[in-house]
Amino acid sequence: MSEFGPAAILGLCIGFLWGIGCSLAILYSIYLGGYRKGVEESQMPNKPERFVKALEKLEQRKKQDAASKRT
Repeated sequence: MSEFGPAAILGLCIGFLWGIGCSLAILYSIYLGGYRKGVEESQMPNKPERFVKALEKLEQRKKQDAASKRT
């Protein structure tokens, strides 16, 4: 049992790090896919409705921030 312990711990550590690395790679690829889609939509001549609504929300938030800074 004493020879099995270090191998198990090493395997657990490598497996844990491998799993975390793979998860981060997947999350990063999902993030980049959304970023690319947003850039594509911003370059289209006719903007999608979802894009226009997001811009309107950003403008409202900017106005609220500016109003709160004035007071």
